[in-house]
Amino acid sequence: MLDPLSPPTLFKCLADATRARLTLLIQREGELCVCELIHALDDSQPKISRHLAQLRSCGLLLDRRQGQWIYYRVNPDLPEWVIRVLDITLQANQPWLHNDAQRLGAMGDRPQRASTCC
Repeated sequence: MLDPLSPPTLFKCLADATRARLTLLIQREGELCVCELIHALDDSQPKISRHLAQLRSCGLLLDRRQGQWIYYRVNPDLPEWVIRVLDITLQANQPWLHNDAQRLGAMGDRPQRASTCC
């Protein structure tokens, strides 16, 4: 992230429902791979990957590769106010994420993480 994240940039990044759902699920779980996000949101791989790329380019998410899997996590270097906004939004919107979280919880053959990152 080259420039500090401003409120307009953050809210623009999260203005799309898919990007908001992805970010909040990742915040909730700590780290998720693309296949888990596809399953949780019940959407296509190209759409999910496009939104993840946008979230990565605005600095909200980081990724790592483990074998064939690509895992995403919220950038730990975000300003504290951004983390607080994400945490409060997540806590206040559990019903909105309920179906996504339920699908994720019911997913079989979830990939095993070697570590939760660097």
